[in-house]
Amino acid sequence: MTAILDVTPLFRLLAARRRRRLAALDPVESQRRTLVRLVRRAFGTRFARDHGFNRVAGVADFRRAVPLRRYETMWADYWQPAFPRLVDATWPGLVPFFAVSSGTTAGRTKYIPVTGEMRRSNVRAAFDVVAHHLGHRPGSRLFAGRSLMLGGSTALVEEAPGVFSGDLSGIAARTLPRWARGFTFPPPELALVADWEVKLERIARESLALPIRALSGTPSWLLILLERVAALRGGGPPYPDLDLLIHGGVRFDGYRRRFERLLAGTPAEMREVYPASEGFVAGADRGPGEGLRLNVDHGIFFEFVPLAELDAPAPTRHWVADIETGVEYAVVLTTCAGLWAYVLGDTVRFVDRRPPRLLVTGRTGWAMSAFGEHLIGEEVERAAAAAAQAIDADVTDFAMTAVFPHDGVAIGHHRWVVEFAAPPGADAVARFAERLDTALAALNDDYRAHRAAGMGMAAPRVDAVPAGFFAAWMKARGRLGGQNKVPRIINDAALAADLVRMVEERRGR
Repeated sequence: MTAILDVTPLFRLLAARRRRRLAALDPVESQRRTLVRLVRRAFGTRFARDHGFNRVAGVADFRRAVPLRRYETMWADYWQPAFPRLVDATWPGLVPFFAVSSGTTAGRTKYIPVTGEMRRSNVRAAFDVVAHHLGHRPGSRLFAGRSLMLGGSTALVEEAPGVFSGDLSGIAARTLPRWARGFTFPPPELALVADWEVKLERIARESLALPIRALSGTPSWLLILLERVAALRGGGPPYPDLDLLIHGGVRFDGYRRRFERLLAGTPAEMREVYPASEGFVAGADRGPGEGLRLNVDHGIFFEFVPLAELDAPAPTRHWVADIETGVEYAVVLTTCAGLWAYVLGDTVRFVDRRPPRLLVTGRTGWAMSAFGEHLIGEEVERAAAAAAQAIDADVTDFAMTAVFPHDGVAIGHHRWVVEFAAPPGADAVARFAERLDTALAALNDDYRAHRAAGMGMAAPRVDAVPAGFFAAWMKARGRLGGQNKVPRIINDAALAADLVRMVEERRGR
């Protein structure tokens, strides 16, 4: 094993300088300047000509000139006609990369432009997470070992000469500076492996002898890796030298206890991030539950629309100058990759304004209101965590859908498919379902009203499935891998039927 030079002292100096700059940063002025720079940079594009950017001097002008758009509209109007060679369409020059994203629900494939400016924005955001970690852990030796990013395959598709598409992690790996490669794992030949199960096993085995200091990825996949490494070691922490675990993509409440057990005996600190294929939105600068700090100076201009107004003809568009705490907002991005007033699809709630810190509460499509209960993703996640705690169980993953009245079922209900780390008994599953019901009633007035006397909605049904169930389901759907997440709330009838079919098949074996 090649020795690694510990460059943590150098990064500690750089991190201290960055934290001083962040402490002095005015978020409102920074966001105003960001928008002006983005508009000026895009002057020569078709989008700028269509929207009169020569008349846009500030936030108010921008809102009048540029309406909100979702991916489908941006794709149809500006990206698809010239795909894969986007030249001066919504951003100047040729777009060299597209991040392929499946979203989090029905799995529709999206191609998100990734420019050189956006790659640098992502790097700055990642460094901010490191800066906060080093400030909180002055004794850290983060750069005395390897950083393991559990992402998808780094194999990219060449859509046209000089234009590539693939997982965002693959784009990051392909453009990683040469000097940084000695600090990262897996190596290029392993990162290219497309078979997720083969790749995960090789990563687990080949990382055993390495000083893994940092680990990042989606919680559900990280758990599989850590538990496999722990099994290979025959006990003790999977990575004894682990200093920092970065997680994001899903709420962490239901996973925290298992990670704490796996990482016991290590100096590891866990930090949450809010990444998206469209841009790196925020990262934790404080402790769990204290909100993620918005990245206001990374080439992204943010707007926030009250969720209730998102589909209104003229929704109110807030920015950091006038956001309010406690309000459920849909996130809107304008970025250095040529996304303009783009509805990201996530919902957030601010807990601080100066600097802006937020909690991710779900997806704009992550809502269950089959019977008028109006549940949002955050309520579903919190109820699942409360139910798991009530029976002292670890939940690996879950999904819920609605069962409507039909022959033999007079009143509709929710059906939950829950994967437990260890199989619970029938009594424990019943208690889990009961606690789900009471937690949702406490969190949501409409749910409580519809459950009153069982008139509008019957009690939830819980199907306990064994460890590995959701990985098998995702594999069957072609969605196995570090960039894919299990959909929590399923409103798509075909997707729900596919999940239920697999549950019934497994039960019948």
